[in-house]
Amino acid sequence: MPSAVPELDRPVPQRSPSTHTFTSESVSEGHPDKVCDYIADSILDAYIAADPHSRVACEVLCKEGSVVIAGEITSREQIDHELVARRAIRDIGYTDSSAAFNADSVSVTEMISKQSADIALGVDREKNSDGEQGAGDQGIMFGYATTETLEWMPLPIVLAHRLTKGLAEDRRSGKYPWICPDAKSQVSVRYENEKPVQVTDILVSTQHRPEATRQQIVEYVRERLAPRVLGHWFHPAIRFAINPTGSFVHGGPSADCGVTGRKIIADTYGGAARHGGGAFSGKDPSKVDRSAAYFCRFVAREILKTGLAGRVEIQVAYAIGLAKPMSIKVDTFGTGDAAATAEFVGAYDFRPAAIIDRLNLLRPIYQSTTNYGHFGKKGLPWEE
Repeated sequence: MPSAVPELDRPVPQRSPSTHTFTSESVSEGHPDKVCDYIADSILDAYIAADPHSRVACEVLCKEGSVVIAGEITSREQIDHELVARRAIRDIGYTDSSAAFNADSVSVTEMISKQSADIALGVDREKNSDGEQGAGDQGIMFGYATTETLEWMPLPIVLAHRLTKGLAEDRRSGKYPWICPDAKSQVSVRYENEKPVQVTDILVSTQHRPEATRQQIVEYVRERLAPRVLGHWFHPAIRFAINPTGSFVHGGPSADCGVTGRKIIADTYGGAARHGGGAFSGKDPSKVDRSAAYFCRFVAREILKTGLAGRVEIQVAYAIGLAKPMSIKVDTFGTGDAAATAEFVGAYDFRPAAIIDRLNLLRPIYQSTTNYGHFGKKGLPWEE
């Protein structure tokens, strides 16, 4: 019989690296849903600039030549919603009078009422039975951060936003007059052992003027846009799909219906982290859907700064009318000391009024959040 091999002398089997591909998408400021988000946040900013304690829950729908503004708004000031909406549409770039959707000729319908008095009983500090500003609704919010990029964001969504933002920058520069406002991007990244190693696929669909040829658009994306915005992540072996239907002349709200709050995954982490389901745009910071999600991101970044973890997700849950969260959960995905991280998070005050004060949210900053993600951008208080 063969002699037994001592356990320590046996060769250690080599594990193959854990490999997967993850994809995220972004949409441009001219995408119909983002047009609605931008109008809603423009109205919000106008109210907060006039009365910082305005209560705003603004929803927008855009289709062809129509804009519908609906929701609940309570403020000491009056705002011309139609004027703000037209200015927002013009900012985006929908000024072509020959298109059904343009800043000058759209019709604006308003369906606005005041915030429910029942909700005010819980939200307004002076009306709340506990003497505190309570959450405006029940719900769950998530915040996430990872060390895989300098933005502390997942790489696929960072690169997807760079592509759509790059398209907008090139359109506004006038260098590529055939680019129109509506666009989408999608980026696939291969991961090995949870670390991004290579971009594998890129999808770009950009609205264009009729005179632009498909070859012209393909060459622009492959040879100019992608190398410029992807930086060292660009390489010649990337597989591209560019305007895969062959033509994208008819776009924006002239072609498709847009509604506020339908791009919540592109607004956050590109699907790499959980989402509670609440949208951001058009909501003042008393709405924890927005402010608590921002604060969870802020705290997640603070965890990475301390080195307690390399990847973290925070969940917080609220009940309507109550200031203190129902629960707070922290997940470090095995990248750090879970107990120490939970203790660190427990030192933060997640009450709505404390969040608003800590991040200084009663300012007209919300137009700057609308496009290319609410996280990972410089200048936002939860990113500082």
